[in-house]
Amino acid sequence: MSDIGFGVIGLGMGKHHCMAIDKAPGARLAGVCDVDEERLSPVAEQYGCRAHTDYSTLLEDDDIQVVNIATPSGSHAAIGAAAAAAGKHLIVEKPVDITPARIELLIGAVQRSGVKAAGIFQSRFDPLNNRIRVAVQEGRLGRLIGVHGHLPWYRKQSYYDGPHGAWKGTWDMDGGGSCMNQGVHTVDLLQWLAGPVKGVMAMFGVFAHDIEAEDQTVALLRFENGALGTLYTTTCCFPGYDQRVTLYGSEGSITKDEGLLNSWRLESDPEREEEQEMLTLFGGERYNHKASGAADPMAVSFDGHTQIVVDMIAAIAEDRQPVITLDSARHAVEIIDAIYESGRSGREITIG
Repeated sequence: MSDIGFGVIGLGMGKHHCMAIDKAPGARLAGVCDVDEERLSPVAEQYGCRAHTDYSTLLEDDDIQVVNIATPSGSHAAIGAAAAAAGKHLIVEKPVDITPARIELLIGAVQRSGVKAAGIFQSRFDPLNNRIRVAVQEGRLGRLIGVHGHLPWYRKQSYYDGPHGAWKGTWDMDGGGSCMNQGVHTVDLLQWLAGPVKGVMAMFGVFAHDIEAEDQTVALLRFENGALGTLYTTTCCFPGYDQRVTLYGSEGSITKDEGLLNSWRLESDPEREEEQEMLTLFGGERYNHKASGAADPMAVSFDGHTQIVVDMIAAIAEDRQPVITLDSARHAVEIIDAIYESGRSGREITIG
């Protein structure tokens, strides 16, 4: 089979998509699109591909079978629906869009066109996260009690300013601030590890930036399995620290910072042999080499993006759904929308 042609729309985070496509076996970057020619020309020249200032002309290119959408979040569903109508398979940057209703419309467009569509939640491909998920699903932690996500990140005001930053931290295009833009990965990871969330209570506000939406959110999460959890997201925490995830169960607990495992304590492992194995594989400096977005939004490892590209190629060849379907990526946005509704109303919001 010849290489699959990819096109990338939006060259902010889309630059990472370009690198991922270039790295993925069986993928070929055939076109890129951005309204800013100062962004567009260097990328097109770097990869030797066609340049477009209007995504509609990219969608007309028969050499492109898959379109990666990395434009401002509030435009994802509209561009995705146009791409699906043009017969293109989709990889959509997080969040799929900023409301569950828009995501549902995009899912409908994808189904009508019969194309494949994947979301970007690369943490689901992380080997450590997969080991944690299996431990939870096998009941190795017993009854889940506490599920906690902490994201103390930092962004300068300049991140929100200028021609490429003005959409960030807005309600209509970003869908929120630290929770929707930065925190959506943590929210998705918590629900992917521990199961769906059925209720939230939250507070949020603007503390250190001149933006419309929030830059700090604190939420209580009620999971369907009975566990209670907490979520903290911010872009105010100078100089920026790694994401922390903690799971407590009746028979064990696991804590991790970004890709670094801190503890793996299970009652079923009294000799702590499994703990030592896990710490050898995923603890210490040996594993803590991943790029982090704690302080620099562009310092994000694109290896997970590469795996999503590879998975899309396999999904097309095998005529199956990608691993991260749009439907599975929707719940994180449902949770975040409920967090904002709770913060505005001062009451617990039930999801679903």
